[in-house]
Amino acid sequence: MKKNLRALAVVATATLAVTVAGCASGDTGGGSGDGPEPVVMWGSWSGDQVDQLEEQAARFNESQDEYEVSYVPQELVEEKLLTSLAGGQVPDVVLWDRYQTSLYAPKGALAPIDEFVKEDAVDTSIFYEPALGEMEVDGELYGLPLLVDNRSLLFNKTLLDEAGVTPPTNWDELKTAAEALTVKDGNKLAQAGLDLSDPGLFNMYLAQAGGQLLNDDETKTAFNSPEGLEVLEFWQSLLDADVYEQGFGDTGDSFAESKTAMKLDGPWALSTLDQVDGLEYGVVQPPAGPNGDKGAYMGGFGLVIPEGAKNAEGAWEFMKWWTTEAENGVAFGEIAGWIPANIEAANDPYFTEDEHYAAFIEAMNYAQTRPNVQGFSDVEGKALVPALERFLSGEISAEQALKEAQEQGDQILAQNR
Repeated sequence: MKKNLRALAVVATATLAVTVAGCASGDTGGGSGDGPEPVVMWGSWSGDQVDQLEEQAARFNESQDEYEVSYVPQELVEEKLLTSLAGGQVPDVVLWDRYQTSLYAPKGALAPIDEFVKEDAVDTSIFYEPALGEMEVDGELYGLPLLVDNRSLLFNKTLLDEAGVTPPTNWDELKTAAEALTVKDGNKLAQAGLDLSDPGLFNMYLAQAGGQLLNDDETKTAFNSPEGLEVLEFWQSLLDADVYEQGFGDTGDSFAESKTAMKLDGPWALSTLDQVDGLEYGVVQPPAGPNGDKGAYMGGFGLVIPEGAKNAEGAWEFMKWWTTEAENGVAFGEIAGWIPANIEAANDPYFTEDEHYAAFIEAMNYAQTRPNVQGFSDVEGKALVPALERFLSGEISAEQALKEAQEQGDQILAQNR
């Protein structure tokens, strides 16, 4: 190993200051020929995740002698990148929420990588297509997808066994199971059958109902529809059956505490749940909708090169090594638990033969991504989710929630065209 990155963290302040200063001044660090050129990576990951990224970077550093990657965590990394662009002090590569690409590429924050892909004949079909699509804007590719996730159904094995319930595969079974798993103490909910705390999951329920978020040309919202109403009526039926109450479990992880029997969650939750003494849980694919439609949404991260990066070549070599070589994606899965966006890596036995990961991998086969159009993040965050929150709290009807979200959402999309 050329440099122990864990040891580097001990002297992080001095070392990273020198590294970033070199990047900002345009010095790649390799001009003297005395050692590998530094490649500075930014990202928002912190805490234990820093160790995970440093371990993966160390693997790359050991694999060749031209470049040496170091990770510099940043708060609000997207906003910090825009600030650094103005000052000419950008990193070489950024661990990036793919969903942000359509917002920041038009701002000139990201460099297209099509020439790198063409020169090295990278076959982009090795990635999950929806994840790759999130890295494309106006026909140009701005990064490579790295990690993927989706929400599948986690269930408490002990609670289901005690209630004589099998993991549900569709909405009807989900409602029946949730009712059977609900426990009341007088008028107070003691055990929730199903977590209904996250209105942001509307998109996957909508897909299961056969609906869509936007119209075909992605100029207007499409969720104020019979399918959208069917989702909210299903939610209302669950609330009427008292399987969940707003605010239940807000003071902790009620699933980990065996106070909630089922919830939709992502693979990021597994490492924490695996450490809970006595908790036996399983994971199945998201339940299908009334007509058998399956639905899941894919999120996750990619790697991008900022516009003006001083060592774009080194950044590209690191990106290519991590994303296109399946064994490197699997290795990071073993380090951090994240599912690779590389299809071959995601279907490695490490994931497919694990009882907790297998359902997530199966759901990846039909998971889609949120619309990749400017303004949709605001449609979701400022129009749809707030209206759904008001519906769940009983302030407005299902019809009113969808109508208000549609009107505000359409206005947002029009402003962004």
